[in-house]
Amino acid sequence: MELRIYWTKFAQNKLEEIKSYYLNKAGLQVADKLINGIIDKTIGLEKSPFSGQKEILLEGKPQKFRYLTYKNYKIIYWINYDKNRIDIATVFDTRQNPRKLSKIE
Repeated sequence: MELRIYWTKFAQNKLEEIKSYYLNKAGLQVADKLINGIIDKTIGLEKSPFSGQKEILLEGKPQKFRYLTYKNYKIIYWINYDKNRIDIATVFDTRQNPRKLSKIE
């Protein structure tokens, strides 16, 4: 059975923050292109959920987090077998302090 992609509220909020930032700094076209690129990167994840690398900064968590990259962003996800889906937990700007990543639940 194929998994489906689920964007958590936290991840959706991160996308909104990114879009808002680039909307103010670079305009609508740049903001939309970046957000669409991030979302498009997850296409096909349903069929290849292990295609992302393991996120070693989150190894102590009960979920087995993995990530995909798009430009300066990590798309952090885990396979939620109970709900038959891939949960996108957050989108993390890799230019930040990596310790901020540990706040993910």
